[in-house]
Amino acid sequence: MPDPTTLAGSLGDYLRARRALVSPAEAGLPPTGRRRVPGLRREEVAELVGLSTDYYVRLEQGRADRPSDEVLDALSRALRLGTAERAHLYDLARPPRRNAPVSRTDVLRPALRRVVEAMSATPAVIMNDRSDVLAWNRLAAALIADFPRLPPGERNMARRIFLDPNAREVHLDWEEAARTTVGILRMAAGRRPHDPGLVRLVGQLSLGSAEFRTLWAGHHVHEKSHGPKRFRHPLVGEVTLDYETLQAPGAAHHMLVVYTAPPGSPAEESLRFLDGFTADSSTAGSFTAGLTA
Repeated sequence: MPDPTTLAGSLGDYLRARRALVSPAEAGLPPTGRRRVPGLRREEVAELVGLSTDYYVRLEQGRADRPSDEVLDALSRALRLGTAERAHLYDLARPPRRNAPVSRTDVLRPALRRVVEAMSATPAVIMNDRSDVLAWNRLAAALIADFPRLPPGERNMARRIFLDPNAREVHLDWEEAARTTVGILRMAAGRRPHDPGLVRLVGQLSLGSAEFRTLWAGHHVHEKSHGPKRFRHPLVGEVTLDYETLQAPGAAHHMLVVYTAPPGSPAEESLRFLDGFTADSSTAGSFTAGLTA
């Protein structure tokens, strides 16, 4: 089980991981011949940011004072960080106090639950940044996992991805789904390194999945946004959908994820078939049981 104080990793861990991903050419530096390690050297990052090498070394070693916003912005530029990576950098540089209250992310407003349940023509779920599935509609239960029959503690997409032996059969883009799922959990760990539920989840995934351990060690972060998603279903075969993620207002980091199919596409026909097949609630979960065991 990970120590809550190290769940998110340190600022130094993240800086080392990120500078290893930036080549001198990408940073606009002249070539310097053969290198023992990939990426930028400490002194090169310090030069790009406008810091002394000694101060940057102390940043990586956790011995520097709280870095200013100007320093963090310069580090973001030098290390070529995107929006999610920059936000994570700030989270690590401004960690919450150990005794700070942890926001509840598993309590959903009833109105939000009604919103997702009212969507009948397309699969939709509401998740938090711990990947707990808090609400779903009938098509999501038919296509992704039989959420009503799962114990509440198992309604978690990270568990489905890494611990379900059938996950690669259901998620045809498993590698990408695994990477982005770990990235979302990393972002959550930066925000709430002392969240006991998150600590427990990361510990269980680390014990149960070598793939998770490898991805977690990479310090990749991700904010769920939009893109294609490929499923395989025992009744309709492969289904390729587009997903969009909408952030609900509030500090709980609840995300409404909606999967849609282009009009007239085979995927739209597959969703219509599933919708008709599951209209009788007595059969709603019978054909997904093999995917969610």
